[in-house]
Order: sequence, then C-alpha cells, then structure tokens
Amino acid sequence: MIPMGPFQLFILGSWVLLLVVPFWKLLPRYGISKYFAPLAAMPAIALVLLWIIAFKEDIDGPRK
Repeated sequence: MIPMGPFQLFILGSWVLLLVVPFWKLLPRYGISKYFAPLAAMPAIALVLLWIIAFKEDIDGPRK
C-alpha cells in the first residue's frame, strides 16, 4: 500500500470537513444528536442521514 503524502491528507481532511460540518448544523434541527455528524464521512451513513432529514419534520414544526 502506498502511504498518503501531506497533499493527499489535506484533500481527505477537506472532503471530510465538507461533509461533516453541514450535518453538524442540520441534525439538531431534526432532533438527532450532532455527534452523529462525523459518521456522515461514510457515504452509506450520509445517505441514511439525508433520508431521515428529508422525511422528518423540524423540531420547530413543519416546513412552510
């Protein structure tokens, strides 16, 4: 296996941040702990979280 260099680690870290930060902000609106957000770095779990967000109402009530 070829080790990752600093540039590849930077790209990977950036990609993870681009996925985790929006989930960190969105999940509490739907009554889900924000600590599930790092799991969104895994594509299958991100899809499940998106489905939950799509079909669950906000804590503040239904969207207008």
